Order: sequence, then C-alpha cells, then structure tokens
Amino acid sequence: MALKLCISTAANYIVKYLRAQLVPKIYSNNLYKIWRQNDLTPTYSTGNAKSKSEKKLVSFKESKRFIYDCFVASDVPKDHAKAMAGILASCDYRGIMSHGMNRLEMYMKEIKSGNTDPCAKPKILSETSAVAWVDGRHGLGVVVAEFCMDLAIKKAKKIGVGWVSAKNSNHYVVPALYCLRAMKQGLIGITMTNTSPLMAPKGAKHAILGTNPLSIGAPGCDDQFLFDVATTQVALGKLELAKRKGSTIPEGWALDKEGKPTTDVNKALEANNLLPLGGLEFGYKGYGLGAAVDVLSGVLSGATYSTMVGGRGKPKNLGQLFVVIDPCFFAPDFQQRLTHFNCLLRNCEVADPKNPILVPGDIEIKRLKQVEKAGGIEYTDNQLKTCENLANKLKVKPLQFE
Repeated sequence: MALKLCISTAANYIVKYLRAQLVPKIYSNNLYKIWRQNDLTPTYSTGNAKSKSEKKLVSFKESKRFIYDCFVASDVPKDHAKAMAGILASCDYRGIMSHGMNRLEMYMKEIKSGNTDPCAKPKILSETSAVAWVDGRHGLGVVVAEFCMDLAIKKAKKIGVGWVSAKNSNHYVVPALYCLRAMKQGLIGITMTNTSPLMAPKGAKHAILGTNPLSIGAPGCDDQFLFDVATTQVALGKLELAKRKGSTIPEGWALDKEGKPTTDVNKALEANNLLPLGGLEFGYKGYGLGAAVDVLSGVLSGATYSTMVGGRGKPKNLGQLFVVIDPCFFAPDFQQRLTHFNCLLRNCEVADPKNPILVPGDIEIKRLKQVEKAGGIEYTDNQLKTCENLANKLKVKPLQFE
C-alpha cells in the first residue's frame, strides 16, 4: 500500500513538473496526452438536470442526416447540402448551440425568399500566386467559405501564404470551423466576416456594424490554439437561444429601441442592438475591432459594409476574408513551440484551482467529450418542436433519438 502511494505521488509530481518546465525542443505528443488523460479542464454543464432516461439525445450522425435531408428537400444540390449539414451539426457537437440546428430554419427562409442561391458556385475574379478575389455569387455562405479557405490553403502550401477576399457571400455560421480546415494540414488559418448591422456602440440608438466575428487557429503537437469571437458582447444566436428557453439576458448584452440597456430578450431582438465587446464602459474596443473586420472583409472585397448590409429577408452581399500561413516558412518547430506556449498558459497559477486557465478552443474540446460520453446532443424542447414542424413541412424523416 505504501509503495503504491509512493509511486502515485511520484507520478503526479512528474506530470506537474513536465507541464511547468518543459521546453519546446523536447515536447512530444505523448506528454500532451498525459495532460488530457488527467482531465485537468473543468466540467461544464450541458443543460438542465434531467435524468438520462428523460433526455432526448440526438447523435452527431443523425443531426447531420436531418439537416442534410432538409436542405435537399429545399432543392439544394447534394454536395452543398452535405457541406451545410457538416458545419451546422459540428456547431452543436462542439457546444455552439446558437449556430447549429438553431439556424436551420433561418437558412430555409433565406433560400425560399430567393436572397440566397443554393446552387451558386463561387467564381475567381482575379488571382496571383498569393492572393485571390472571389465572387460568391450570392450562394450559401458555407459553400463560399470552404471554397475560399481551400484556395488559400493551396496558395499557402506553394509560397507560404494565401490571402483570399470574397464578396456576394452569405452567413457562413462559425469562423473557427474554416480555420480547422487549415489546421488539419499543419497550417495557420485566419478568417473574418462582416454581418448585417447589429452593433450599436455607446451613444448610438441604431446599429451601425455587424457582430463581425473573426477566428485565428493554429496547430500544435496533438494540441491547438483556436480563437473564435464576435466583436459584440455576444452573437445574435445567444439571444435567439435565450428566447427559445424563455429566459432573460444579462444586462450589458443589448440595448432596446431607445438605446437603453435591457434584460428583456424580446425587446433586445426587436431592436437588434447588441453592445460591442467590452460593454457600456469599454465598448470602444469591440467597436474598433468590429470596424477593422469590416474594412478587411467588406470594404476590401467590394461587398457591402456597415449600414449598407441588408438585414434578414434582404440580399446580404457579405464580405469575407480567408488567410492561411504555412509556419514552415518561418521559425522552426512551430507546433512544438505552440504546444509549449499553451502549457505555459494552462499552468498559470490561479486563485481558484476549480477554475484553471484555458486556451482558446479548450471549452469546445471539453464539449466534444461530454457529447460522446452522454451518447448524443441534447436539444431544447422548443428546438425539437421546430425540427418536428420542419420535418412535416418538408416531408422528411423526423429526428431519431438515441
């Protein structure tokens, strides 16, 4: 018994020492796996406290199947429907519930209205070995984004960097998922997009910028850095999710029609006035960042920008930027150095051991584990009802539960 205790204590000391002192040159994949196996990230709640028998869980595969069927039933080409299903289901799988199945009905309406052409294929307007200008031709944002990111990846592999600017695009869901395409090939991915006006900076009664999200992703040794953020306090989908749940929103998220802070989700959605990142006091930071995103995505590409961007039910002509960098053209051992960088962040001394410092992307990895352990994705009752209505309307097979 004493020997086992001694071995256990020694093992824990070694793991702690390696995580704190390890240098990039000797860092290996196995050591990061030790960190993962010790499960040093905190646990996050996946929803209400229903018993396992009461929960209606949907597998990732089934979620993709349902979304795919809905798009195909809406006359979307199969390859485009597959792309949309993969991205939306991945959002729910990664815990970004505001942007997955929650947005399916919105895309159906955009297609039906004629504002989005589900059959359109992106067209290269001009290009060099390093850059390209693309016309999305008012197609599905996901289709445009995957085309542009793949084009940037191709260029980066040849000369070290690829820069692709697109106009006439639409909502492309979550930026981070396109960075992952680059990261899987050992490359750094950067992307950003403008959106319909939703941000009202302090003092303004009306929105003048979109949520204008951006993402930066880089691969490590069995590790990653994947930052994804809206330049508003929250994305609009967070408000939509709050409405589905019938809950209020925190003060500092949004303004009402009079430009005053509100916790009433209905008043917030009616006004469509989200506060910039930083809130009422420091919102100038999010406002400046959101404006910078619009310059690089909307202004640069020839798309609409600021208040020129159409709202829901109107053609968007969004601008998007995709940048890929091959770290092999720079300092050696990038992935090892990034992994060491992440360990320095995670190993920071904290005030409360129950709340360790996380690296951007850690929460999504935790969510993936939770979904796998639970056996599926848990949707709100309101969302399941919406899916049931969609299935009846489009005459597709309803969602099947685990």
